[in-house]
Amino acid sequence: MTQKKNGSLSESVKKYGNKLLSFIRSKVAVLEDAEDILQDVWYQMSNIADLDEIENVSGWLYKVAKNRITDKYRKKSNDLLEDFSFENEDGGFDFKEILLLDDSGSPELALYKEYFWQQLMDALEELPEKQREVFVLNEIEDFTLQQIADQKNENLKTIISRKAYAMKHLRTKLEHLYKDLIE
Repeated sequence: MTQKKNGSLSESVKKYGNKLLSFIRSKVAVLEDAEDILQDVWYQMSNIADLDEIENVSGWLYKVAKNRITDKYRKKSNDLLEDFSFENEDGGFDFKEILLLDDSGSPELALYKEYFWQQLMDALEELPEKQREVFVLNEIEDFTLQQIADQKNENLKTIISRKAYAMKHLRTKLEHLYKDLIE
């Protein structure tokens, strides 16, 4: 019985594999996602005790593939804000991760990002001008600290210190956002 099942599965893979992948690929933007979905379809088929019970193998495969594609989109659109991690290696709050978030698929994430930006701008206004400038140049405009030091004709350690003070202030002011995010 097992031999027949494996034979039927391998025959199905040979017969429908390329067409099924093309079908899935036409519905999914990323090839790796399409391949994952196809693998899920084959896995589900391999778990069926008697493949002879499937009257229309092609129809069954396409139905399972369509369901997997739907599941993928449903999961993607229901990504929760809590699932995102905004900690850097030091366990600190990573502003850059939030600033660069793609919020196109999540209204909750778009609202959070908008609120975060407003809170960030308010907290930046409280900083001394030189600290604010170093933070903005480094975190938002992607200048290195050395480039900022050269541009401002300042000692690198001074720039590092300004950035550290700015980060400390901003972490304190925005910590409530981070706590709301992880709770």
